[in-house]
Amino acid sequence: MMETSARLLHLLSLLQAPRDWTGPELAARLEVSTRTVRKDVERLRALGYPVHGTRGNVGGYRLGAGARLPPLLLDDEEAVAVAIGLRTAAGGTIAGVEETSLRALTKLERLLPSRLRRRVNALQTHTVPVPRDEPGPRVAAETLTALAAACRDHQRLRLDYRGHDGAASVREVEPYRLVNWGRRWYLVAWDLDRADWRTFRVDRLVPRAPAGPRFAPRQPPEDVVERVMRGVSSAAWRYRASVTVHAAAEVVGERINAAVGTVRAVDADTCVLHTGADSVQALAVHLGLLGVDFTVEDPPELVEQLRTLAERYRNAIRTPSENRGHNSRP
Repeated sequence: MMETSARLLHLLSLLQAPRDWTGPELAARLEVSTRTVRKDVERLRALGYPVHGTRGNVGGYRLGAGARLPPLLLDDEEAVAVAIGLRTAAGGTIAGVEETSLRALTKLERLLPSRLRRRVNALQTHTVPVPRDEPGPRVAAETLTALAAACRDHQRLRLDYRGHDGAASVREVEPYRLVNWGRRWYLVAWDLDRADWRTFRVDRLVPRAPAGPRFAPRQPPEDVVERVMRGVSSAAWRYRASVTVHAAAEVVGERINAAVGTVRAVDADTCVLHTGADSVQALAVHLGLLGVDFTVEDPPELVEQLRTLAERYRNAIRTPSENRGHNSRP
């Protein structure tokens, strides 16, 4: 049988799981009687841990939130995961949390056993991040927390927003969800002035205080992640294209990253691809790499670019004599 102090630590570790534990379950885990479990629970409460208990057949024990932060117990894998997460946050895209993350990481690493500290340090020492082509957008931590609170409490927001073209506007919205995609954050909300769902880049908005009145939440017409992926893949590019692809949507979907295009099935052998790029030249090359036949619906510039490429490719496979004859034609 474990000593009382070791048993209390084990009990505390079990109670930190997000579930209710019955007395018999805890007794079996600790290899003691239910009477001892009740005494240990009282000991934890005397130390300041808010252990909530309910009676009955479905009753049990759970660690609740208290007025002060009690010591936190982590197992080996949890401690390593938290350390890695803090190190990532220290170099992330949320402004204002870098220093806080480093302070928390320093405290955690100081407490880690040597075997775990070596695992965390090995990952840091032997991992080299690839520099990004351009710095990602950064958002303020207080902006994210304000938006998340408004989503949770169903409170309207007034936003100062800067669009993709740089135009400024004031929007009144009913916030629904925050979506994190790579280095960008998006807010999915119901736009009251436009009477429709809209997706907003968080790094382009500033919420006005205070938040507005509460609202009855609406049911979005689609999954918010799919909405953001579709909107970003089409709106972020200078040139956008609509292409009928003569292949099954499943086949095309496997070859198109969600960040650059969305696929909609027409029938078993045809689908429509909406995609984009910063130039029509890049669009033409990427469509050719699909490896299937397609027909361009829009834009006209892409059609002309494909004609130019087709002629260039034909010239590339002619023999020298054929090229001389081709060039001598009037």
